[in-house]
Amino acid sequence: MDLRLKIWRQKDASSQGSFETYPMEDVSPEMSFLEMLDALNKKLVEQGKEPVAFDHDCREGICGSCGMYINGHPHGPVPAVTTCLLSMRYFRDGETIWIEPWRARAFPVIRDLIVDRSAFDKIQTAGGFISVNTGGAPEANSIPVPKKDSDNAFDASICIGCGACVAACKNSSAMLFVSAKISQFALLPQGRIEAKERVRAMVEKMDELGFGSCSNTGACEAECPKQIRLTNIARLNREYYKAF
Repeated sequence: MDLRLKIWRQKDASSQGSFETYPMEDVSPEMSFLEMLDALNKKLVEQGKEPVAFDHDCREGICGSCGMYINGHPHGPVPAVTTCLLSMRYFRDGETIWIEPWRARAFPVIRDLIVDRSAFDKIQTAGGFISVNTGGAPEANSIPVPKKDSDNAFDASICIGCGACVAACKNSSAMLFVSAKISQFALLPQGRIEAKERVRAMVEKMDELGFGSCSNTGACEAECPKQIRLTNIARLNREYYKAF
């Protein structure tokens, strides 16, 4: 199929960017979205032009580094998949596809479709961990955990930190990401010891880095490739109120 790509090109965070148009012919519906971009870049290099810079790593839907805004949706119009797992069969022959980087003050553009998401690492470093003494691992069943709590903790822990929630939110809020990282510890006995310090530190760091407040529209959950639930934000709020 033939496509018309409108791709955001920007040299760096301090430069002014703009959309550039690239025609793509004979795109196989079996290609992934990133394979289609690979084919475009091969074509550009052969023409002596600068390839489009985009982030990627595992290409298995695990790391989340492939995030980009496609036709108004983080990771594209198909729910619960990352960009690397988005198939070209979901697009129509002759369609125009708009491709942009994440738009958030806390995620400055590095180049083209790549943004600096180290703000998430800073939030995680502020409190997203458990302090334990080193030594042999304790018996797995020595601390009983209700199955509902363990299931909810696991569901929260699968957040890959891709930033789709921030990109989807009109306030560029990181509440879904932070709440997932809070919930995976708050639901388990091992995480309760530092619960108050953790939630205070992570929320304060989130605000310091320039993320907006929760918009309460639910766009983050709708666009999350791992379907992290809004109930985690409610849990984050409860944890934060209890910490003072």
